[in-house]
Amino acid sequence: MPWIVLLLSAVCEAVWATALGASEGFTQPVPTVVFAVFVVASMVGLGWSMKQIPIGTAYAVWVGVGAALTVTWSIATGAEAFAIGKVVFIAGIIAAVIGLKLVPAQRVEEDHHPDATTTARGD
Repeated sequence: MPWIVLLLSAVCEAVWATALGASEGFTQPVPTVVFAVFVVASMVGLGWSMKQIPIGTAYAVWVGVGAALTVTWSIATGAEAFAIGKVVFIAGIIAAVIGLKLVPAQRVEEDHHPDATTTARGD
């Protein structure tokens, strides 16, 4: 479930990024409202998924998928020019995201030694 929420959150990121561009500096009301709603939804989803997915992995997936979707949408709508290089590198981002999902998650255990409060100098 955390991965599904993370991916939905990344979709929300692409929506708010696109709406941000369309808001023309927050002067257009509809894109500004879309931005506000989706930025909150995106952050809530990212924050929740980070409870179960390591922060570095979750953030990399969120940014990567969001960026890939934003560029893909821009190309599909004609707002950005198509280029084979863009497609190749966007595919690379998606491959990296899939790779992060396939790598087994390992959490770092906190050090709970009784003297863990001392500094490296032995204070």
